[in-house]
Amino acid sequence: MAATATGIHHRSYTSELRLRATRAEYFRLGLMTVLLLILPFVLDNFWLSQANLILIAVIGAVGLNILVGYTGQISLGQGGFLAVGAYSSAILSDRIGLPTPLAILVAVLLTAAVGTFFGLPGLRLKGLYLAIATLASQMIIEFVIRRWDWLTLGQGYLNVERLNLFGFQIGGRQVFEQQWYWVLLVLAVLTVLTARNLFRTGLGRSFMAVRDQDIAAEAIGVNIPRAKLTAFAVSSGFVGLAGALTAHYSEVVSWEKFTLDVSILYLAMIIVGGLGSIAGAVYGAIFMTMLPELIRQLSLGLGDTLPFLADELPAVRNAVFGLVIILFLILEPRGLDRIWHRIKDYFRYWPFRY
Repeated sequence: MAATATGIHHRSYTSELRLRATRAEYFRLGLMTVLLLILPFVLDNFWLSQANLILIAVIGAVGLNILVGYTGQISLGQGGFLAVGAYSSAILSDRIGLPTPLAILVAVLLTAAVGTFFGLPGLRLKGLYLAIATLASQMIIEFVIRRWDWLTLGQGYLNVERLNLFGFQIGGRQVFEQQWYWVLLVLAVLTVLTARNLFRTGLGRSFMAVRDQDIAAEAIGVNIPRAKLTAFAVSSGFVGLAGALTAHYSEVVSWEKFTLDVSILYLAMIIVGGLGSIAGAVYGAIFMTMLPELIRQLSLGLGDTLPFLADELPAVRNAVFGLVIILFLILEPRGLDRIWHRIKDYFRYWPFRY
């Protein structure tokens, strides 16, 4: 009999491998499904655009968490890999003429290949040394997209035609956000399900074995180089998908969207959400995407009593961003996912503490 969570015991491998173990989890899943289905009908276009940005961030954060949280390989090249997905999908669909779904698929594969190449230092390096090596990938990719004029034909940016999926084209501004919401929701759900199921397989477990103790993993037969490079490929593939969707959703691709700040933002998402947790990546993407907008709304609300908030909004945003990360690292290093687990345990065993 094995315990995977407080008070939840399994008597078979089949039971342990279920995605949901209790009725309460099925109930919450149903509730979340209903909420996601009604959102486009209750939110206005502005808040729906925020929801769309969150769904794109979920895909990218899940990809990064596979590499950092589950395999233990630090990466600061997220912005660069997003750029590879965005530029390649835009060029393949608009300049070469590939159908958009095929262009996105090729962009995902290309980003996975680029990620694997820049993951080669991971065969020799760990920790901060690997982080610096991946930072070099960010710098190199950013240099290429800024300096190679043939990418943008000298314009400095790329205009991307409106998304066309199998003959269905996204409509005008009245329905733009709603239609994109359904597209992004489907892809985000597929991403989460793929990642959750990945760690029920031998490949996913080999990632975690490398993270926990690579020498012991090698002793039990895990091919360490293959596991590390595969983790880079899978992670970069998800990130490439997020980059391609960013390009087609915003309909403009420019290097300012893929700077080092973006890499740090995604790293903050998985730290705040919870390293080594798919749900944590989702929580972190929601929290860190909504935080700047919530600060802006708060500054507008307090503009009369605290006018300096509105005057110094960019500085306030950066300060709050850094403060949030510091507080999570000090108070709850395992992030929002761990806080959610504690809340569930409290109500499950109330009035007992354990």
